[in-house]
Amino acid sequence: MARSPRLDAPLGRGTTRQRPTSRDRFGRFTEWVARAMGTPAFLLILSLFCILWIVWNTMSPTSLRFDDAALGFTALTLVLSLQASYAAPLILLAQNRQDDRDRVQIEQDRQRAERNLADTEYLAREIVALRMALEERNAHVVTRDVLRQELKALLADLGEHDAEPEASAPAPAPTTGPVATRPPRRPRA
Repeated sequence: MARSPRLDAPLGRGTTRQRPTSRDRFGRFTEWVARAMGTPAFLLILSLFCILWIVWNTMSPTSLRFDDAALGFTALTLVLSLQASYAAPLILLAQNRQDDRDRVQIEQDRQRAERNLADTEYLAREIVALRMALEERNAHVVTRDVLRQELKALLADLGEHDAEPEASAPAPAPTTGPVATRPPRRPRA
């Protein structure tokens, strides 16, 4: 019976955590092989391997040779064919994984671009709305200079009205009844 870990207490010193096994270990291996086969070091190592194989099987004593040069190095041909037959599918598997990652990345980039476009359009609409509100506000706001000019014009008009002769003003209409008059004030001594 497996004991389930308690979630309300930390793991003790005696307990060890098991590393989760990767379900994609083979995929990572194929990518590693594809990356390794595409390097100059791999080509150099493979070339050195073939040169050593040929030199060993031509220069060493006949009893130590394991591939006959007279037969065209049959074992070397088989080894290289085997390597090529495994390399091609591994490279294709790695390319398929890369294509899948590229598809996911392209989809994420497309979604990010759509969000950026929507954000940009929203900000553009907000800027236009702010600009329109400022223009409307500026149309209704009276600046100090305009206000000063208007006040000066009103004061000038008032000054002109005060300076007009009283003769031009109409005389008060006569009253028909008794007028209550006030006696004049006497100066105090």
